[in-house]
Amino acid sequence: MPKTPQKKLSSHHRRALLVAAGLSAGLAGMPFANAQGTEDIVIGGSIPMTGVFAFAGVGINAGIADYVKIVNDAGGIKGRKLRYVPEDTGYKVDVSVAAYKKITSQNKVNLYYGDSTGFSKTINPELDRGGQILMAGASFATELNDPAKYPNQFLVGPDYTEQIGILLRHIAKEKPGAKVAFVYSDSEFGRDPIEASEAAAKKLGLSVPVKLMTPAGSVDVSTEVIKLRRAAPDYTIFHGYILAPIPEFMQQGKQMGMTSKWMGTFWTMDSSTVMKMGEGGDGFMGVMPYRYYYDTTAKAPMLDKIRALRPEYQSTAYTQGFLTAMLFTEAARRTLDAGKPLDGKNLKAALNTIKDFDTGGLIGTPITIKGNSIPVGRVYKADMKAQKMVPASDWIALN
Repeated sequence: MPKTPQKKLSSHHRRALLVAAGLSAGLAGMPFANAQGTEDIVIGGSIPMTGVFAFAGVGINAGIADYVKIVNDAGGIKGRKLRYVPEDTGYKVDVSVAAYKKITSQNKVNLYYGDSTGFSKTINPELDRGGQILMAGASFATELNDPAKYPNQFLVGPDYTEQIGILLRHIAKEKPGAKVAFVYSDSEFGRDPIEASEAAAKKLGLSVPVKLMTPAGSVDVSTEVIKLRRAAPDYTIFHGYILAPIPEFMQQGKQMGMTSKWMGTFWTMDSSTVMKMGEGGDGFMGVMPYRYYYDTTAKAPMLDKIRALRPEYQSTAYTQGFLTAMLFTEAARRTLDAGKPLDGKNLKAALNTIKDFDTGGLIGTPITIKGNSIPVGRVYKADMKAQKMVPASDWIALN
C-alpha cells in the first residue's frame, strides 16, 4: 500500500482515539477476574486507528468491540467474559510489534488481531516461541496461507490468490476462453497472487494476453492504458490498490473504445470505495467474502443484529473485524468444551474443526476451515444508480 506522511501522535492522543471508540474498558491493562471467579479471555489488537490504513482500522476496531459486547451480554463463553485490548499502530510494523509486546506483557492474551502482512510475518517467530496465541488479522497474503510455516495464524477469508481464483471461476463460467488482463501495483501486496493466478487462468482455459505493473496509487497511466487496449482483454483484474489508479484506467480505457469488464479484490471492494469511482464505475465488479451491510437478498440474522446496533452503513472492514471475533470465540468455545487449555496449538486445532459453520449470514454459505484460509467469496457488481454493490454470482467455494 502507498505510504503517506503522517503526523506523529502522542500516546495520549492515540489512547484518546481508542477511548472515543468506546473501548476505555479494554485499555485498563491488567488481567482481572470476572464475577464467576474465572479469568477473562483476552483478545489483543494491533489496530491502525490512524495513518494510511485508518479507514479500515476504525471499522475493524468497531466490529471486534461489537461482537465482544454481544458475547458478553449473552453471558460470555462458559461463564468467562471476553476482553478486547487494542492499541493504535498507525499501520507501522515497528509500532505494531511494540503494541503486541505491551499488550502481551500486561495481559494473558489468547487471541490477537494483527494489522498487516508485515506485522504478521515479523511477529510469527514470537507467536511460535510463546505458543499461547492464535492470531488473525487484516492480511490476506497468500504466504500466510501455509499451516506448516504459520501454524498459529489464519486468514478471515480467501487469500489473494484464492480471491482472484474466485473471479477467474466466475469469468470461465460467464465467458469460456476469455482474455484476462492483470494490472497490479509494484508492491509485495500487488505482486502476491499474479504468478499463481496466471497459471490458474490457463488451467480454466482462459488466456492472459498482458500483465501490467504500476506504482501503487499512481495516476499517470496513459502508457499502460495503450498497452491494455492493444491486448483487448474481455476482463481486467486490478490488484494491490485501494482506489487510484483504477478509475483512471477505466475512464481512459472507455474513452479509447475498450469493452473490458473491470474487476477488483477485497481492499478495493468496500461500497464507499467503489462509489467514489462515480458514474464511470457503474458495473465495476469484484470479489467479496462477506455480505454487504445492506444486502438483504437472503436471511442473515447476524447482519440484522449489526444493523440494529449500528443503523448507519458499516464497511466490509467492520464485517471482517466482527467475523474475526466470532471465529476467535468459536475456537475458544470448542477448546474449552474439549477441556483443553487455551493455547495457540489447541485454539488452531479447534478452529480447524469448523465444518459447515453458519456465520449468521455474514458469509452466504456454510464455511469449513481446513487450513489457514476460508476460500469462499461472491462476485458483486456496482450499481451506481442504487449506490450499492449487488450480487453478480452465487457464492463460490474453492475446494
